[in-house]
Amino acid sequence: MWLRRRGCLRPAGCGVEELRRRRREREAALRKARREQQLISKRLLRDDAPEEGEGGCVAVILGQAEIQQFLQLAQRGTEEKERERALVSLRRGLQHPETQQTFIWLEGSMRTLVGLLTSNQALLQLEAARCLHELSHSEQSAVAEACLPATSYLLTYLSGHSSDFILCPRLHSPTTHAATVATWPKAELWGCCGVCLVPSLHHLQVNNALLITHGALSTLGLLLLDLAGAVQRTEDAGLELLACPVLRCLSNLLTEAAVGAVGEQMQLRDERVVAALFILLQFFLQKQPSLLPEGLWLLNNLTANSPSFCTSLLSLDLIEPLLQLLPVSNVVSVLVLTVLCNVAEKGPAYCQHLWPGPLLCSLLGTLAFSDTEVVGQSLELLQLLFLYRPEAAQAFLQQSGLQALERHEKEAQLQDRVHALQQTALHG
Repeated sequence: MWLRRRGCLRPAGCGVEELRRRRREREAALRKARREQQLISKRLLRDDAPEEGEGGCVAVILGQAEIQQFLQLAQRGTEEKERERALVSLRRGLQHPETQQTFIWLEGSMRTLVGLLTSNQALLQLEAARCLHELSHSEQSAVAEACLPATSYLLTYLSGHSSDFILCPRLHSPTTHAATVATWPKAELWGCCGVCLVPSLHHLQVNNALLITHGALSTLGLLLLDLAGAVQRTEDAGLELLACPVLRCLSNLLTEAAVGAVGEQMQLRDERVVAALFILLQFFLQKQPSLLPEGLWLLNNLTANSPSFCTSLLSLDLIEPLLQLLPVSNVVSVLVLTVLCNVAEKGPAYCQHLWPGPLLCSLLGTLAFSDTEVVGQSLELLQLLFLYRPEAAQAFLQQSGLQALERHEKEAQLQDRVHALQQTALHG
């Protein structure tokens, strides 16, 4: 579920302001649907089934006394291994809703867990983050709300560590070099903190404007730049563990950001953000195509209300690389077309950069798709292009555009838009 523009194209007599009003209404509805459906997806670092404890036994539900014992051992155990085992047992128990409820009502439990997260021992930090991870994925709102005290620490941790940690592959081979073994938990910790921050923000319904005021956009924007630098320095997989949470956090915070103030709040030049995002998109295309929609959803939110980000997209000559993503999948196609609609909507000066060029040829290709959503988004982009660049309609006719439209005349969901576009192309 994404921030798309699916409404009817401009019928005869419908002005620019009416078209924009309809688009704003659709955006609001789709933004709400995105938050309610897409963000609830589970991105756990374990399988959905409960883990098995030592000896092959399924982890049991923990009572108050057992939780207190594990927390005390984790805090005051004489050996680091003993402290780590205590947190592992606690984490396994927190996979059960009953244990989660007991944990959050136990005085000082969350304070202790946050203290372990901010300790100077990497393995304890990792297990504390995993415990928070279990809690943040709870379906119970009270459990998710209990994670709120950890949010600021997660942001601080993410902003205060070098991206070099995420370059270490998550290897478990017995032959792995000792130095790599020592550093890979920090890579997982960084990713785990990022993942915790995304369910937390969704379930808690945190005041996103407050997070933005306290620098969340700037922190995450810098992480985006670090990630882009990391993928240029290494070919190792595993970066998606952090990439997905960062992209998703940014995307959802941007839905709350004031129009026109995004670049200022991120404290980064628009060109740097857009360039970094395209580096990641190219990396996803080669290594992890399933993450392309996450990157494109962020690009959509960046360009939806910001002419400056649209300008960056054009000044960096990124329209053609964007069009090259159209064949990947229907979901990717719709998002690419949505971003292009964001650009075209900004007016004649922006449409001059869209045509002449390869856009019309690409749209003739997407009009041949069987997916009605892809076709509908293609029609909307053509309508905007013809609105601001009427001469493009003539070029469309010369390239057999009407024949492409005729394929969809009998499709109920597209009839009105097809007929409106035919009239626009023929009569201007």
